[in-house]
Amino acid sequence: MKQILLLLAAMLLTCCSKDSDVTAQTMTQRLYITIDGKTLPVVLVDNAATQTLVAALKEGDITYEAHDYGGFEKVGALGRSLPTSDTQTTTQAGDVILYSSNQIVLFYGSNSWSYTRLGRMEYSSQTELQSFLKAGQGNVTVKLSLTSGTTAVNSVRSADVDDGDYYSLSGQRIANPTHGIYINKGKKVLL
Repeated sequence: MKQILLLLAAMLLTCCSKDSDVTAQTMTQRLYITIDGKTLPVVLVDNAATQTLVAALKEGDITYEAHDYGGFEKVGALGRSLPTSDTQTTTQAGDVILYSSNQIVLFYGSNSWSYTRLGRMEYSSQTELQSFLKAGQGNVTVKLSLTSGTTAVNSVRSADVDDGDYYSLSGQRIANPTHGIYINKGKKVLL
């Protein structure tokens, strides 16, 4: 009897955790959306569409044009089809959705329709999201990539330490620096 109850409980949890439990489907994989030089990360869900999209992005970035639709989304043709697993979904601002197997929808509002969920943008406020997506401002060029584009040290601040030692760019103290780039007294130094 105990085994039957456990089996029924497992079945109930499986049936009830469909689209509403997005966190259970979340991958550790991220992609990055860049519009007009600004970038936001997207935490992807784990499904056939995202796996296919990530595989395509490993070959190179994807760029497409998106336009406002309905006062709640930016939508654009991806230029390729992805596998679908459409379910009735009520989207929220920040959702990244696949529509009709070949269109990416970036939501800054809400809508209910049958979509394949791709992921969710990480942002701090509704104002930031609307500004990033240029909500209501017409067409934008969207770049999808697997890297954020940040590859350099922009600034270094010291804690008023004047020890004269050299540090690697990863912050490790270097006793005898040779050729390379180091940090000395809060400034980048090339030896």
